[in-house]
Amino acid sequence: MTHFLQLGASLYVPATRGQLAAIGNRQKYPHLRSVIFCTEDSIRDQDVPRALDNLAVALRRFEAADLLRFVRVRNPAVLRALLTMEGVDRLSGFVLPKVTCRNLDDYFDVLPEDSAFSVMPTLETVEVFDPRAMLALRDRLLQDRYRRRIVSLRVGGNDLFNLLGLRRPRGRTVYDTPLGPTIAQLITTFRPHGFNLTAPVFEYLNGTNLLAREVENDLTFGLFGKAAIHPEQVAVIESHYRVRLEDLQAAEQIQDERAAPVFRLHDAMCEPATHGNWAALIHERARLYGVRGTALDPSVLGHPALRSATSYGGM
Repeated sequence: MTHFLQLGASLYVPATRGQLAAIGNRQKYPHLRSVIFCTEDSIRDQDVPRALDNLAVALRRFEAADLLRFVRVRNPAVLRALLTMEGVDRLSGFVLPKVTCRNLDDYFDVLPEDSAFSVMPTLETVEVFDPRAMLALRDRLLQDRYRRRIVSLRVGGNDLFNLLGLRRPRGRTVYDTPLGPTIAQLITTFRPHGFNLTAPVFEYLNGTNLLAREVENDLTFGLFGKAAIHPEQVAVIESHYRVRLEDLQAAEQIQDERAAPVFRLHDAMCEPATHGNWAALIHERARLYGVRGTALDPSVLGHPALRSATSYGGM
């Protein structure tokens, strides 16, 4: 499943802010692919009622829009309150904070079985540092009751830093910190079983070059999707979701049913049997985000002009 690729850079918006309807209708930020209205860490306990009042008004005003709308709930009680609101069906789903095996059913018992809501559980508790706990959570999430709703898992970087008594240092990507090995462990635990993971938020607003480098590392590690805390981060993040032309050419040839079992392209070995999943993701990313350094319209994917002159053959 590649529907997680549609998330792009998800703009996080505290639900206490104004103009929620304008944002949710893509009037304020028309370039957004997804938005997450937050009722959790970004607001204070005493502001939860105001956040819910804001959301109640916004939900009634949401119109059809090519935008994925999520609410990051604070707890199962907030989820229950949202589900009673008029217009809640205009949401795509919910982000579930601090998910563990212990509280998983507290959230899922609230969701109506016949509803179409998607969920994004967030991995951001002390259990994340325990490989056995993550294996147990993965095995639970693979059960159909949970798996069919999950569009992605989210890595809560700031909560994990907080548990370590750290803050991401300026000038360093998250992969240059103790969370780097933890993220790698999460990838090898969940990704082979079909779960996408989104990358931790980048919390500095004046480090565009570093943000760009971190997004490249996100992709190298196998994470797709990233929370944006400012609208200007969205374009930076999504520009790196555009694929390289040579990668698209390789993906097209790997997916070609006439492809040899192994062939050389751009001085690299291509092997459809082992590169097929990568090729499918690259092709879908190109369709959604385009190709770097070109004005390539997604509608021309598969055009012969994209194909390299290199013929199929041995290494």
